[in-house]
Amino acid sequence: MPDPYYIDDQVTLLLGDALEQLRALPDGSVDCIVTSPPYYGLRDYGTPGQYGLETTPAAYVETMRALFAAARRTLADDGTLWLNLGDSYSNPSSSGTVGATAKVRATRADVQLRASGGDRPAKSLLMIPERVALALQDDGWILRNKITWHKVDAMPESVRDRLARRHEPIYLFTKSQDYRFDLDAIRLPQAASTAARSDSVPGATRNPGDVWTYSLAKFPGAHFAVFPIDLPLRCIMAGCRPGGTVLDPFSGSGTTGAAARQLGRKYIGVDLNPAYHDLARERFAQGVLDLPA
Repeated sequence: MPDPYYIDDQVTLLLGDALEQLRALPDGSVDCIVTSPPYYGLRDYGTPGQYGLETTPAAYVETMRALFAAARRTLADDGTLWLNLGDSYSNPSSSGTVGATAKVRATRADVQLRASGGDRPAKSLLMIPERVALALQDDGWILRNKITWHKVDAMPESVRDRLARRHEPIYLFTKSQDYRFDLDAIRLPQAASTAARSDSVPGATRNPGDVWTYSLAKFPGAHFAVFPIDLPLRCIMAGCRPGGTVLDPFSGSGTTGAAARQLGRKYIGVDLNPAYHDLARERFAQGVLDLPA
């Protein structure tokens, strides 16, 4: 195990490049991975070595493939990977690098970028999540679900020649055909209308399905909307054994860690920026803020 930036009886925070930190973790040391990497070409977080600023979509996909190959080694044979990725639109005139103005602004806040589309014409949706999913399949992962996260309060987009985006995919991958999946832990109450049309007993439950409707979350102290804690809560309840260890290679403000703590799992979070780990530590100390919606 690498030297931790922070450690207690439940949480370990590792500082540094995600790939390097994963390579230092023991084989089969985590039971579940829940993560949302930096999206391709969308944002500069002002940290040297950050992912998402690759010059082409293909380079970004290869970065993700290599990263999750390392993550796969750390995952138990019956473990699960829950991967959230957003998409990007092509701007072929972009070099994929950050301009001087953006570099200055990045010291205060993350900066919106424009993705290089490689050989794609301008305005093309790059299908980054699908490219990454296929690359991981080619690398030996088993893709079990493509979940649609319906964002009811998605960030507004000032576009007039296409529809605004209101969803993102979450992929469920496994490394073997036999893996831990506790459907009972995430079942939902059966709709009253369904129960009335059937012979279901009172209190019957149903499979939550592959469309999950959650709002974005705001965390005090962060200038950005964070991953809603309901998402990792559901992923961990379904895909991590009780008392197991959850890993997030892109820990950020610690939403996955907060969910793991609430559910009595251990947590390993990796981030390149110490400011995010400091924010996560404050968040863990204020656990009351992490109640699900």
